[in-house]
Amino acid sequence: MHYIEDALASIRLRAKHHDPYEEWEANTKREAFRTARAEQAFRRQQRQELLARSHADALKQRNEKYQKELKAVQTVLSAQQGSRRVEGRKLLDDWESRSKSLLQHIESVIKAEEERAKAQQEIDRKKKEEEEKRRREEEERRREEEGRRRQEEENRRKEEEERKRKEQEEAQAKQKREQEEKVAREQEQAEQQQRATLGYTTPLEDWKRARSVLKNLKTGPMAIVKGDKALKAMWGTGRRAITPRVGQLTADEESVSRITGQLIDILHPKQPHPEHVYYALLSSLAKAILLQAETEVTAEKHSARPLADVTVRLLSTLNGFVEIFWAKLCQRAGGWPVPVMVPEEDVDGTKFDAAAWRKACGYRDGENSSDYTTRVSGLMRLYFMMLGIRSSGPLDFIFSTSKFWTYCARMLSEPSLLKQPIAPSILFVALDVAGQRAGMIWGPQWVKLLSLLYEGVTVGVDNSRDSLIGGADAEAVAARMRIQLQIEKVMKAL
Repeated sequence: MHYIEDALASIRLRAKHHDPYEEWEANTKREAFRTARAEQAFRRQQRQELLARSHADALKQRNEKYQKELKAVQTVLSAQQGSRRVEGRKLLDDWESRSKSLLQHIESVIKAEEERAKAQQEIDRKKKEEEEKRRREEEERRREEEGRRRQEEENRRKEEEERKRKEQEEAQAKQKREQEEKVAREQEQAEQQQRATLGYTTPLEDWKRARSVLKNLKTGPMAIVKGDKALKAMWGTGRRAITPRVGQLTADEESVSRITGQLIDILHPKQPHPEHVYYALLSSLAKAILLQAETEVTAEKHSARPLADVTVRLLSTLNGFVEIFWAKLCQRAGGWPVPVMVPEEDVDGTKFDAAAWRKACGYRDGENSSDYTTRVSGLMRLYFMMLGIRSSGPLDFIFSTSKFWTYCARMLSEPSLLKQPIAPSILFVALDVAGQRAGMIWGPQWVKLLSLLYEGVTVGVDNSRDSLIGGADAEAVAARMRIQLQIEKVMKAL
């Protein structure tokens, strides 16, 4: 027990022993640890500050680089914008120069064509004179030979045989002709019945309708009014009120409505006109509108629109104005509003003499072909413009939109019309007024019609230069060129 207690005391003493070296060593470790931690914190702070400065310098360098690049881009953009402006001005100048040169080229081509046509006319005239001279010489020679043959018996026998043969051929031809006429009459009767059922008319019927109305107007209301002083004074007052109203028309809706209302008030006053005076005033109104078209529309084609607006409103409002306006239009433009070639006989069967036929075709006294073409083109521009205006009330077929298709189809199906020098001018007016709108209405069918027209003004109706629309007249040559350009313009727009 003493030993154990002694050992325990030794252990306790050992456990409570204070060793200065160990204490110094422990303190040294703690100091080293605190120093290391302080130095670590200091280095970490330096590293963070270094990273922050590095990041700031990099950001500054990046911003400086961005600003330099931005300035460079802005410089390039500014240079490009300046270059584009220069190129734009150059393109505009080139375009204007090209347009001017194109117009000059077209004018030179037209002039060259006109000169060529004049030269061709001179050549044709000389050729015709030479052919006529040769024909006369041939005729004289033939007559001499026939005289010699008549002196010979053998020739008389041959002539007798030839006569019998010709009589037989003529009999056969007459029989064939009678058969063909019979078939044609039957076909015409069937077509007349079909047209009557559908409400269609032939071109000649449309012309006769206008001619009949015109003759009845002259021999009826106009003759009665002019023969009565009181009616004539009443008619003169209304006529003098109509003319200035039509002349005051301008291209705005307010003017169109105002002028239309004033004209209706003149025709329908509070105290109604006598019937003959009313129809005489309708004739004067139609004449004033057509005179305005001949003068103002010829000078400025855009003036046709307000005049057409007023006319269509009057047609749907004034009773009897459709027939009278159509008659006066055909009186001043001949058969071109139909279109049809004016026949050799009037509606009453009377044959026209040269002066009467020329007047029925719309020619004025002393009017040449050029003036006639210009005047009738102004009237037809008004008419074609009217066909495209929607009326507030029902109108006759001759003033409906579908009449435009009928008109163009009739023109292209009638060679006698296409040979006239005025034909290409009227066809150009039709395309200029409603070419694009017709394409939207009739689509592929209209394109087919335009292809036929294009062929007619470039290579001829039957691929012959002699069958070009309008012939060799100088004005027709220029009009064909305008038609060609207008068709190309319409096809690009479709």
